[in-house]
Amino acid sequence: MARRTITVHHVRAVLRGAERRGVDTVPLLRGAEIPPLLLGDDRARVTAPQFTRLFRELYRATQDEFLGLGSAVSRPGTFAMMCQASLGCRDLDAAVRRGVTFYGLFPGGPDLVLERRADEAVFGVRNDLEQDYFLAECLVIIWHRLCSWLIGRRIPLRWAEFGHPPPPHKDEYELLFGCPVRFGAGRTGAGFDPHWLDAPLIRDEAALDEMLRRAPFELLTRREYGTTVAEQVGRLLARALRSSPRLPSLGEIAGRLAVSPATLRRRLAQEATSYQRLKDAVRRDAAIAGLVEGNEPIAVLAARLGFSEDTAFHRAFRRWTGTTPGAYRTERPPPGAAAEDPLPPYGSSPGGGESGRGGMPSGGGGASA
Repeated sequence: MARRTITVHHVRAVLRGAERRGVDTVPLLRGAEIPPLLLGDDRARVTAPQFTRLFRELYRATQDEFLGLGSAVSRPGTFAMMCQASLGCRDLDAAVRRGVTFYGLFPGGPDLVLERRADEAVFGVRNDLEQDYFLAECLVIIWHRLCSWLIGRRIPLRWAEFGHPPPPHKDEYELLFGCPVRFGAGRTGAGFDPHWLDAPLIRDEAALDEMLRRAPFELLTRREYGTTVAEQVGRLLARALRSSPRLPSLGEIAGRLAVSPATLRRRLAQEATSYQRLKDAVRRDAAIAGLVEGNEPIAVLAARLGFSEDTAFHRAFRRWTGTTPGAYRTERPPPGAAAEDPLPPYGSSPGGGESGRGGMPSGGGGASA
């Protein structure tokens, strides 16, 4: 199943720190196999592997876990040491508070807060992080997913709020956070049931080492849990597309979910989407992945995705992404060719030695949507 693609708005956002430092980002984009011209199309998207490579390129260029997005550098290994300090806590409440205290020791770092009330717990970011709201958003994403990982259970969010006006890609936020969202709040944060804070930690150092080797996307991309109707429909459509270019009708999907077509339409509308939008998203993401990661001719890809002719595919692709399928084709080294300067695993020391407990951007992350 093709993974969900990532909006170009997040690509632009993650580049801002390096740009402020005067780093030429065009070679970084090319190293990540992202055509620089895509940044000019608001509807353009990239694949998760492309975004991961861009993270690693930025990490190597900035030698900063915040990727230059914060007012101060977060040295490689900082996040890993915070995780080590929190791992032995008796429950999630103590682990989060220890992590908040840890980051409070660094001047210019994020001002994090955990508030526990009788009926709700709130994790928030109290400072504006030099007005880079993308960094604050990623802090909330990372900490939510880290907490879920520590206790081995997905913690449902009740709401998420952001201290900035609605961005052009505001419709992606509910899918990303899995809860209702609001903008223009006093700060950036998220609320959840406080009983989760009493959960014991189930991870050990070996599990932490493994998670950090896959950072940052071990935490950044775990956003689909099948808990919403839209997620369930999207999963069924993506699974069907792997075996046949003909996608199931709304009625067929409704039957698999044991509801009436009218009920399915109503529930999708309540989640601010529709069956057609979900079909388009599944085909769009599969098309982008096929163009970026595969070598099949565009006409063959179009047929595999259910288009009777490649001209119809071209029209649909431009509607989805604002550009042509050819714009997503990038020149890649031939199979087996050695890279001149291979990227270190994210979390390696800047000197190049791999470390299983290396750093990751606790706030310098990006989000797939």
